[in-house]
Amino acid sequence: MKLISFLNKKKEEHAGILLEYHVLDLQMTMNEFLRGGLKAKSKKSLSLKEISLLAPVPHPPSCRDAYAFRQHVEAARRNRGMEMIPQFDQYPIFYFTNHTAIVGEGKVIVEKDHLEKLDFELEVACVIGKKGKNIESKNADAYIAGFTIMNDFSARQLQMEEMLLSLGPAKGKDFATALGPWLITPDELEPYKIKTSFGNKYDLSMKAIHNGKQVSQGNMKDMNWTFMKDMNWTFAEIIERCSYGVELQPGDVIGSGTVGTGCYMELNGTWALKAKEKGEAFTPTWLKAGDTLELEVTELGKLKNTIVKTPKDYSILAKKKIV
Repeated sequence: MKLISFLNKKKEEHAGILLEYHVLDLQMTMNEFLRGGLKAKSKKSLSLKEISLLAPVPHPPSCRDAYAFRQHVEAARRNRGMEMIPQFDQYPIFYFTNHTAIVGEGKVIVEKDHLEKLDFELEVACVIGKKGKNIESKNADAYIAGFTIMNDFSARQLQMEEMLLSLGPAKGKDFATALGPWLITPDELEPYKIKTSFGNKYDLSMKAIHNGKQVSQGNMKDMNWTFMKDMNWTFAEIIERCSYGVELQPGDVIGSGTVGTGCYMELNGTWALKAKEKGEAFTPTWLKAGDTLELEVTELGKLKNTIVKTPKDYSILAKKKIV
C-alpha cells in the first residue's frame, strides 16, 4: 500500500490509501492507524482534488536520524582533511531531531540564519509499525510499517558554530524535516529487496534535483553490510541500536542518514578539491529563498519543496548578546 496523510475539505487530518485516481479515507489519523496494527475500521473514497497532502506521518512520537552511508561520511571527512573515523564501524549512530517540525511537500519556511549555507540531505526513512524493545537485527525488518523519502534540511553555518561545543546539532537542524510524499509498505518493495545476514536492503535509485538540475545520485542498496572498510548499516541494525533499552513506538521515524553525494556539504567539498587541482576558482552552492528541491526515490515517489524566507527577521535571537 501507499499510505498518505491529508487534510479533507473540512480541514480534518486523516490517513488514507493512495490509489491511482482517488484516495480511500481511513477516517483516522496516521498515528491512530499505525497504533491499530495497520487496520482501518472504515473507508471512504475521495478524489485527489478533495485533499491537501501532508507528510505521511505528520506527528511522529519521535524522529531519529542515523549515519548509515559510509560513502557520505568518508567523503565529508576527507573534504575537511580528516581521516575516516574508526568508530563508524562499531555501531550505527543517530541523533534526535525535532519531531514537531515535520513538513510534507510544498513550502518550507525558514529564518534568515537558516539561509546561511542552507543544505538538503537526501535520505530514506523507515517508520515503525509496532512496539518493540531490545529488538535483534534478525527480527527488526518485521517492525517496519513502511518507507518514505526524508529531507533533513540543515543550516550548515549554525550547525558548524554549535558543534564546536561537542553537543551535536540543534538549531542547525531542528527547523524542518520533510517527509513524503507517501509511506510505502515493505511488501510493495519485494522486487527490489536484497536479503543480507543483517537485515534487508533495497535496490532503489535516489536522486536530488535543485531548480531543475540533478545534483545527486545514489542508491538505497548502499545501506548494506560487508566487511571492514566497506561497512555500512542496514535499517535492521539501526533499529537494533535504537531499541536498545528503549521501547520504540508505532509512528517513530528513523532516517537512514545522507546517501553518498546527497548534500551540498559533501558535494561542495568534492567540487572544491577538483577545482583546486585544476587551478580554477570555486564558488560553493547552497539553497536560497525561492529555490525548489526535489528528492526522488524509486517507488517512494518525488518529494518537492520550495524554500521561503520569513518576512520578519528574528536573527538577533540566534546570536549571543555580548554586554
